[in-house]
Amino acid sequence: MSETKTVKKNFPVLEMSCAACAARVDKTLNRQPGVCTASVNYAAATATVEYDPKLCTPEKLKAAVQAAGYDLVITADKEESVKETENAHENHYQTLKKRASWAILLSIPIVIISMFFIDMPYAKYIVWLLSTPVVFWLGRGFYINAWKQLRHGNANMDTLVANSTGIAYLFSLFNLFFPDFWLSRGIQPHIYFEASSVIIAFILLGRLMEERAKGSTSAAIRKLMGLQPKTVTLLTAQGELRETDVSLVKPGDILVVKPGEKIAVDGTVTEGNSFVDESMLSGEAIPVEKTVSSKVFAGTINQKGSFHFRAEKIGTDTMLSQIIRLVQDAQGSKPPIQKLVDRIAAVFVPTIMAIALLSFILWTAFEPANGFTHGLLAAVTVLIIACPCALGLATPTAIMVGIGKGAEMGILIKDAESLESAKQVDAIVLDKTGTITEGKPTVTDLIWKAETPEQKDAFYTLEKHSEHPLAEAIAGHLQGNARAVEQYESLTGFGISGIIEGKRFYAGNRRLMESRHISIDSRLTGEADRMATAMKTVVWFSDDKEALAVAAIADQIKDTSRPAVESLHQMGIEVYMLTGDNDNTAAVVAQNAGIRHYRAEMLPAQKADFVKELQKQGKHVAMVGDGINDSAALAQADLSIAMGKGSDIAIDVAKMTIISSDLSKIADAIRLSALTVRTIRQNLFWAFIYNLIGVPIAAGILYPVNGFLLNPMIAGAAMAMSSVSVVTNSLRLKKKR
Repeated sequence: MSETKTVKKNFPVLEMSCAACAARVDKTLNRQPGVCTASVNYAAATATVEYDPKLCTPEKLKAAVQAAGYDLVITADKEESVKETENAHENHYQTLKKRASWAILLSIPIVIISMFFIDMPYAKYIVWLLSTPVVFWLGRGFYINAWKQLRHGNANMDTLVANSTGIAYLFSLFNLFFPDFWLSRGIQPHIYFEASSVIIAFILLGRLMEERAKGSTSAAIRKLMGLQPKTVTLLTAQGELRETDVSLVKPGDILVVKPGEKIAVDGTVTEGNSFVDESMLSGEAIPVEKTVSSKVFAGTINQKGSFHFRAEKIGTDTMLSQIIRLVQDAQGSKPPIQKLVDRIAAVFVPTIMAIALLSFILWTAFEPANGFTHGLLAAVTVLIIACPCALGLATPTAIMVGIGKGAEMGILIKDAESLESAKQVDAIVLDKTGTITEGKPTVTDLIWKAETPEQKDAFYTLEKHSEHPLAEAIAGHLQGNARAVEQYESLTGFGISGIIEGKRFYAGNRRLMESRHISIDSRLTGEADRMATAMKTVVWFSDDKEALAVAAIADQIKDTSRPAVESLHQMGIEVYMLTGDNDNTAAVVAQNAGIRHYRAEMLPAQKADFVKELQKQGKHVAMVGDGINDSAALAQADLSIAMGKGSDIAIDVAKMTIISSDLSKIADAIRLSALTVRTIRQNLFWAFIYNLIGVPIAAGILYPVNGFLLNPMIAGAAMAMSSVSVVTNSLRLKKKR
């Protein structure tokens, strides 16, 4: 039987007004047949759903969400979906702005009259007339949404606002037209129209600020999406240049890039040369030189030169699109800490309504004189001050900003769980080749007995003809002029030889020199011994009589590797190096990189076993690699990190990708994780503390002690500010370095 392939998609969600809404949509989606996992992010207003396409479709998901009182945006075109969501966000923001502005303008005279001129003729009627449009026109969204939720048997933040302001308004209306009901019972009737109006105004203002702040958290995605140009210059088969839409580009098309232009798709340079700013991919500010056969990537910016390149990866296959998809998926994912918050948010509103009702009952029972009035006010204030939004925003806003910040630094984080767990890492396992080292052989030393241009060209010509991997490194280093070669032959196990301009030359190992009885100068012998001791591969070059030069080839350690290892040691993290290379080479690389623990001659399965071994010791292990041979160990590790210039499989398996292949970014990722988790904890602390302190005070717990009863207007302001403070605290992450 073939295994069912699931589909994972991001859908924008509309009509959510608080964390309880997100919890409701989350539960609805997870209940649908064929859905494997669904995660709703309130801050991003998105749902990430993995489902079996045989059992479930986006249309079915949309219908289920609509039945729950919300809406799901589904479009075939991802870019269209993003535009639709952004339009919805912008329209909602502008509507909120108008409503909040009018609510504040009308509430100002309401408050002034209620506080200072309530005894003037008709003052109470003026306040009533001014407050009615605030409550039922500008605040109608709360009542509409609350009714929708009630029809589906649910409750959310709008339910609390609608109940509190509606009760305060109706209670005031009764007191305005039937004051004798209270006067006959010895109670002075009060009106609370100003409370209803100001609460609506404050909450609309809070929602406006929240919406604006939420827009800022997704800035990383918008910034990445803005990197791809909309049009390109196409070189036609007839040699003409034609401007065309990027969506019409096909693999194999030749595109022309002029100075200062953005590159539209991934491809390979076919003509010309330039320097390209790849900072959006790698985080490195230094432009990268591009010549014929160099790879170029969508979203990067060409500098002064111009070149032609062949389009290879287009649309959603480009590295830029993959980065956007990774960031979107990660921002929509939930860390383990959020699961607790979701459970609390789901029961929060019913709990608050129960507390409000209990407050009213207790006040009525224990204070016969003013119990009804005080109880009603306490119930209204409890409903107003409770804020599940602060709880709901605490984690996703910090995660979104943290992952966006990582993308700007050249660190791609696949999910929120990885971002949360990175700070727990206390052991890092590094693959050697391509991770600590450059991953390609380069000439480190070239010593001549007495260099001449003819000898250099002869050495270059021999190596240029060879297919050996080391020959490419030498030819690239020499950059000589190729000569005609005769009787070229490959001497298996020794090297190569050939006749150039009537003279025979050899290039190979020491045994080749000895087998041909070549004379070797003592200085060259000493240099060769030094190179061999440093675990470098030694290549000799000679004519048919004497050795002319000796070259050393090694996979050089990256400039950033040693400082990166030192930085990790300073953070209290133990560093291990694993390699399939021999023990002598491993020892030299480990020593030069400042690594104390290493294992040599390791097979891929042994690397995974070594990670397991560390985990059994109670260590939280991060594995860093770049090759297919690292994929098993990457999958086994608690945190897997791929180097961006490595294999696709390693990048697919890994939870984080360092685009620039710079090891120092690992320490940056761990620091970013610690900062993000600290921000989440700060947010949750203040959100919980706010509700733990605010709700009892609103219920009137201080009244028996000092006669204090919280004003509903102040409760509304405090509730609005709690959400805003959480989002603002998350946005502080953007400025951290």
